[in-house]
Amino acid sequence: MDRDLSEDDSVVDLSFEAESPLAPPAELLERLPSYDWLFQRGGQQIMFPPLEAPGRPLEQRCWSSFLEHSRVPLVTEEVAREALLSFVSSKCCYGSTAAGDLIIQELKQQTLCRYRLETFSESRISEWTFQPFTNQPVDGPQRGTSPRLWDIKVQVPPMFQEDTRKFQVPHSSLVKECHKCHGRGRYKCSGCHGSGMVRCPSCSGAKRKAKQSRRCQMCSGSGRRRYERVSPALRCSTCSGRGSKTCATCKGEKRLLHFIQLVIMWKNSLFEFVSEHRLNCPRELLAKAKGESLFKDENTAVYPIVDFPLREISLASQRGIAEHSAALSPRARVLQQRQTIELIPVTEVHYWYRGQTYVYYIYGTDHRVHVVDYPDRYCFGCTII
Repeated sequence: MDRDLSEDDSVVDLSFEAESPLAPPAELLERLPSYDWLFQRGGQQIMFPPLEAPGRPLEQRCWSSFLEHSRVPLVTEEVAREALLSFVSSKCCYGSTAAGDLIIQELKQQTLCRYRLETFSESRISEWTFQPFTNQPVDGPQRGTSPRLWDIKVQVPPMFQEDTRKFQVPHSSLVKECHKCHGRGRYKCSGCHGSGMVRCPSCSGAKRKAKQSRRCQMCSGSGRRRYERVSPALRCSTCSGRGSKTCATCKGEKRLLHFIQLVIMWKNSLFEFVSEHRLNCPRELLAKAKGESLFKDENTAVYPIVDFPLREISLASQRGIAEHSAALSPRARVLQQRQTIELIPVTEVHYWYRGQTYVYYIYGTDHRVHVVDYPDRYCFGCTII
């Protein structure tokens, strides 16, 4: 006679429990002197970085010389037409007739300034984590004191390239029985409650079909049957008819290797500002446009620009640096900063076609096009950019 798994002391019923926590209860783990706070603050801690000395302030600059040697070529009618033809040819539903026959009436040209600040920072978080213990070497407290998190040396990725890496803190490993299955390696299946079988799909467990006196032939009148003597259709699909499942936390190994994990995040924070203009070209396009470099300053910490001829650029520099400092200084270490000023040419093209006037924009040094209302379109499924 088959023995019901609910009576099996080697399998614990976890069908009512939630998913495994990141770490077992704190009382199951020995305390590491250098990491007591992990038991007191929810199992995770953001480490505050050591303070760094600021960079040197910018010297007074002669911006007129910068501007004189950084003139962006003007857009001619020929260039404007070629830019539109190139744009139209890249769109499946745009005809080239209008681009070829239009009459350009006016070119309104402006050169905008784009200020951009990048701050490359590093933050560190420590947390308890675990993995199944498969008799691998254990680097525990008996082998030494765990180093402080900011004393752990790691290879920094290239500047201004974001990345996230995880490391095991030396001498922080502990081996304990699995807190999910209590060291059994398996637990009762929640789908069949340990029986290995499911309700008969033919009679729905009633042992006979509705309005019929004879017993159900599929389950022989039992309503459900053991998986050894039953069609695969009646086996519990959750556990394949076994009645129990391998513990997903320890993968059946019964024990876990706990250790403190160091998570390092390198982030590149970006602040952008485009000077005011009178043209109806979307600002988000101008923020991504290719421009001509006018000024670049890179250091471990940059100082605000205070004497630029366009005052709004100076104010943007001050605001961007202040915002990054306020957001990052409490929780991250700034590794490098870079601020740039670029010139972005924008041309508003007014043209006439079949009795009506239209407008499109040419922006950036690579002559990208933004069309407001192109007259020669075949469908309405394309996105205008």
